[in-house]
Amino acid sequence: MAESNTPNNTNASDEIDLGQLFQLIGKGFNSIFRFFLRVFLYLKKNALILVGLIVLGAAIGFGLNQIVSKKLKTEVIVKPLMESKNYLYDVVNEIQANIETRNTTFFSEIGVQITNFEGLEIAIAPVDENRVSSESEMKYLELLQSFENTGSISDIVRAELQNKSSFNHRITFYYKDIKVGENLAKGVMEYINTNEYFDGLITVYRENATTRIEENKQLLQQVDQIITNYAKKMAENDGMVGNDRIVLDNQETVNITGLFDLKNSLIKDIESKNLELAERTDPIKIINFGKPQEVIKAFFGKNIILIPLILVGLFFLGSFLKFLNKKASNVQE
Repeated sequence: MAESNTPNNTNASDEIDLGQLFQLIGKGFNSIFRFFLRVFLYLKKNALILVGLIVLGAAIGFGLNQIVSKKLKTEVIVKPLMESKNYLYDVVNEIQANIETRNTTFFSEIGVQITNFEGLEIAIAPVDENRVSSESEMKYLELLQSFENTGSISDIVRAELQNKSSFNHRITFYYKDIKVGENLAKGVMEYINTNEYFDGLITVYRENATTRIEENKQLLQQVDQIITNYAKKMAENDGMVGNDRIVLDNQETVNITGLFDLKNSLIKDIESKNLELAERTDPIKIINFGKPQEVIKAFFGKNIILIPLILVGLFFLGSFLKFLNKKASNVQE
């Protein structure tokens, strides 16, 4: 008889447990609802105060924006040549250190007269900070380079390396006085490009490139003369050996296809050296010298947004402390 009552007792116990569970869930929803209701009543009760604080904070922030001078900046995009990247970063760090120590003597020596260092700052960073060559890409380039030692493969490798590397860098000058900022930017860039070591390298590079161009032009004239003679002999149908060879006066044969290849390579080399002469004028090539522009602050960095948030936050903090003090008094009683 007792055994037959056991399943009924188990079912009743399960029903009680489920009922208690639903009651707990209902109490939880009621607690959440009461919390939101209290928050709503609190905001409703203090709505005028909160609106007043927001308006007051916005007015104070707007006033500060009018009083406080705006910060300006000038951005200069540069390209280090002849492995002068480390030199560039060292010079920028040196100048920033002299700004922080307000070293007027240093700036006078480089031709920049500064009496007020307030708001002055100089910084440098790669133009594309996210461009990083992965290990697999570098292995691919090494394999490509060892595949065939030809000019075309070398050009591909060089182009890929340039594409995967950040050659351009951004120098940013921060200031408040536009005249001081412009003089600082121009004076610093002149100072950066005044280096005896790199100036000597520039001179040697340009002399070598000029000499190479003249020699290539002379060779190009000789090749053109040979090709012209070949054309004349071809027209006369005299001195031909095979389909693509010509016989010189000393009875030596020359591959005409090789002559055209040599001519094309000479032309490409002349173009490359002319481009090198155009680029290698300074150790640090200035790609773009920007105009003064206002520094745009982040959303929460603006006074008209930040000050109202601070006032409202202080009000909430005061209300919370008042609530804690009231609860503490009730506990003591």
